[in-house]
Amino acid sequence: MRRLVYFVVGFIIWVIWTWPFVEGKIDIQVVVAGLVASAGVAVLFHDTLPKEHHVFLSPLRLFWFLVYVPVFLYYMVKANLEVLYRVLHPKMPIRPGIVKIKTNLKTDSGITALANSITLTPGTMTVDLTDDGYLYIHWINVQSDDVEQATKIIANTFEWFIKRIFE
Repeated sequence: MRRLVYFVVGFIIWVIWTWPFVEGKIDIQVVVAGLVASAGVAVLFHDTLPKEHHVFLSPLRLFWFLVYVPVFLYYMVKANLEVLYRVLHPKMPIRPGIVKIKTNLKTDSGITALANSITLTPGTMTVDLTDDGYLYIHWINVQSDDVEQATKIIANTFEWFIKRIFE
């Protein structure tokens, strides 16, 4: 069942990215390549893809995902501007370091989404995660070494949405 779900999702993504419909005709070669690629990914990587594929079928989770995207984009643009400021500032006011934060997320998909959200936000990068729910984050301008305070600054907003999407 998981292979079928991943095949369908992979093929839909392929069609959206390649859009094989030109002048009212379907480019059969692109469609066949998408079918082959989607089948290959579904067969070869079904064990490494998240087991919680059912979360993608819930309208409520989809709603929270659609709300999360603009929130994430806002924080990403904000972080880009902060990094730009630090790069262009004559004294380059940075205080880099690695901080430890705690996540309350339990699913692999949720933790992966949180780690990716942190990494995709300029100025922070997930370096490591432990089995007991801690993430180590490289931060371009460390504002706090305290686990709770660093968690609040870096991850709480993302985690609130991700919990509603994946758990």
